[in-house]
Amino acid sequence: MEYVKLNNGVEMPILGYGVYQVTPEECERCVSDAIKIGYRSIDTAQAYHNEEGVGRAVRKSGIPREEFFITTKVWITNGGYEKAKASIDESLRKLQTSYVDLLLIHQPFNDYYGTYRAMEEACRVGKARAIGVSNFHPDRYVDLAAFCEIKPAVNQMETHVFCQQVVLQEIMRRYGTQLMSWGPFAEGRNGFFTNGTLRTIGEKYGKTVAQTALRFLIQRGIVVIPKSTHAERMAENFDVFDFELSAEDMHSIAVLDRKESLFLSHYDPETVEYLINYE
Repeated sequence: MEYVKLNNGVEMPILGYGVYQVTPEECERCVSDAIKIGYRSIDTAQAYHNEEGVGRAVRKSGIPREEFFITTKVWITNGGYEKAKASIDESLRKLQTSYVDLLLIHQPFNDYYGTYRAMEEACRVGKARAIGVSNFHPDRYVDLAAFCEIKPAVNQMETHVFCQQVVLQEIMRRYGTQLMSWGPFAEGRNGFFTNGTLRTIGEKYGKTVAQTALRFLIQRGIVVIPKSTHAERMAENFDVFDFELSAEDMHSIAVLDRKESLFLSHYDPETVEYLINYE
């Protein structure tokens, strides 16, 4: 496993397992499978409604808690200092742990300044080893990073070969913030798994389209958290450290960048209304 060092010195695996859209009923089984394969970084969130499954799988693994890197996120409806503070304690209870390794604001809505103050407090008292944000585009990211006391260690964003976040990653370097990818496979959109460039490059190394795409992000220093409910796919996604893409291959994939989301716009009022009403 390769690691990135966050701006406070905490080391984070560059590859983890994401549980977005993993149902509460199957989450424990999926995380247990991932742990058996070798994953130690697990990414969940309050809005995924599966923190309990993550907590049970980690506890039942018998592996010391300190060997895991657990990430969770505060949802919009828990925004503001008091609500966020209470929700952090609730997440810790569900995860069966006294701390998380990374605590993020899930979306840049509601009183996220108050939420961040609660997270800073959680970090100071040891309930979170590192804190950061998710889905913060450059404007809101810079505004928060410029005025908070603890600089965001991570910004988790939609990042894949079709939306590479090159500009955002460069801006974040000024503040020492690590880019973390959600949706590294673009959820199969835009013909991801049949893309000719990824397929041709992957064949050179005996790797799949998915492995090639993950390797591209990893070589750019981006943390990835691919999700699958199938153990064989989890193992495939984990097997990306025995090859390195050439500079030519990196360039060929770089030109696939469309520089826009394949999912949603945080600047669209209807999207914002949908997110703030999501429970």
